[in-house]
Amino acid sequence: MKFTAPQKLKDIASLIDAEITGNENIVITGINEINLVENGDIVFVDHPKYYDKALFSKASVIIINQKTECPAGKALLICSDPFSAFNRLVLQFSSRSFSTKAISDTASIGKNSRIMPGSFLGDHVKIGDNCVIHSHVVIYDHCMVGNNVIIHSGTVIGADAFYYKKKPGGFEKLSSAGRVVIEDEVEIGANCTIDRGVTGETVIGRGTKIDNLVQIGHDTKVGKNCLFAAQVGISGACVIEDDVILWGQVGVPSKIRIGKGAVLLGQSAPAKNLQGGKTYLGSPCEEAKTMFRQLAALRKLPDMTKKL
Repeated sequence: MKFTAPQKLKDIASLIDAEITGNENIVITGINEINLVENGDIVFVDHPKYYDKALFSKASVIIINQKTECPAGKALLICSDPFSAFNRLVLQFSSRSFSTKAISDTASIGKNSRIMPGSFLGDHVKIGDNCVIHSHVVIYDHCMVGNNVIIHSGTVIGADAFYYKKKPGGFEKLSSAGRVVIEDEVEIGANCTIDRGVTGETVIGRGTKIDNLVQIGHDTKVGKNCLFAAQVGISGACVIEDDVILWGQVGVPSKIRIGKGAVLLGQSAPAKNLQGGKTYLGSPCEEAKTMFRQLAALRKLPDMTKKL
């Protein structure tokens, strides 16, 4: 998430009651989670396991809960609860609002696009040309839909990320200030849910077709011309490259990358990144030809034990 104007480090520190170490003259241009940070961004880290990843990321400023050596050219904001501090900054600088109309006055609808009765378009939603948005579709603030897109009834675009931190009093939610971008020629089935990015974008690439009852998590990037069957579930911050096919009830854990042209057969689930151009089966999945050989051998096991 980029700020509308650059911010001074001392002002950010004052907002979250943090101590500054390192370069106090840094100009801050945005705030992002660790998977999306760029130069000029703030990121947070609150567990030693991830200190190095944050400290040596592209982020210019790191909110951290322990004094440590500051990398050259960067700055640290030291406070007791980086998660809550990051939340305060997201809420301070995000521009989300809540429309009280079915179609917000700030929503933009392209030529020849049809919005069926009962749908909701939030503030600053953009719909391209020649789209069909069926009844009872909900598109939250700032989401973008390209040209020639079809979205079927009951689908929700841009709900908040499923991102929580366990605390003594319960779970604290990480506020979402990103959006969803749906490119041209996409079709999305009924009762699907595509969550907005935490601070960036969830993207559905051009020409991708999505069946009913599919969930796509925050900050996931789906490539062009993918095909997802019913009840596919994709967690946050995944990368699904072009021409990937996920058949029914495939589940993809967070931060997994699936290579171009890969096919996952029904009910499969990867435990690690998958190469493109191959067909996979099982949970955790392997190449389908390997799994079929294993299943064939397993069927022989009862006869083999009788001979022992």
